[in-house]
Amino acid sequence: MLQIGDNTLVSLDLVERYFHCNLDDCLGECCIEGDAGAPLLPEEAERLQELLPEIIPYLSEKAAAVALRDGVSYVDCEGDLVTQLVDGANCIFTTFSEGGMCLCALEKARREGREDFFKPISCALYPVRLKEYESFTAVNYHRWKICKGAEVMGRAKGIRAYEFLREPLTRRFGKEWYDELDMTAREYLAQYGDTQD
Repeated sequence: MLQIGDNTLVSLDLVERYFHCNLDDCLGECCIEGDAGAPLLPEEAERLQELLPEIIPYLSEKAAAVALRDGVSYVDCEGDLVTQLVDGANCIFTTFSEGGMCLCALEKARREGREDFFKPISCALYPVRLKEYESFTAVNYHRWKICKGAEVMGRAKGIRAYEFLREPLTRRFGKEWYDELDMTAREYLAQYGDTQD
């Protein structure tokens, strides 16, 4: 682990492993796999609920019905606030292209200028998962078989996971924090080299 700032511990995987999303390979499976919705901050859930009228046109008929009936979020069995699911699997904001690729309705609406809300930070940060402890935040790299193509593409492009996630990491922790991570990562890699398995 690398300590960045006063209260953040960053997994070495984030520095050592290569990563670059490859939607052509995984088809956005992270939006539909798993046992719960995407983690949300309370303010994100509140904002999404407010934006629902703007987002409804981008949702599937089933997702729109769930959102109108149950809201855009719920508390899962572990006590975490997450996005609502459709049919117990798909995130409520999942849409599909003609080729079957999963796309985020929130991202689509933002790109079309319909609303200014970025997708939840937990989605933007993936494959990073944050774990809050009393005195620090752990920034962990989540390994998942559906992201193998992203690791292959990252290696081919020479892009480390932390580099690929520059924008969302900066959004979450700030530019000064990211700059410290970048400097520390470069020093670490210069000393220990490419140790990725």
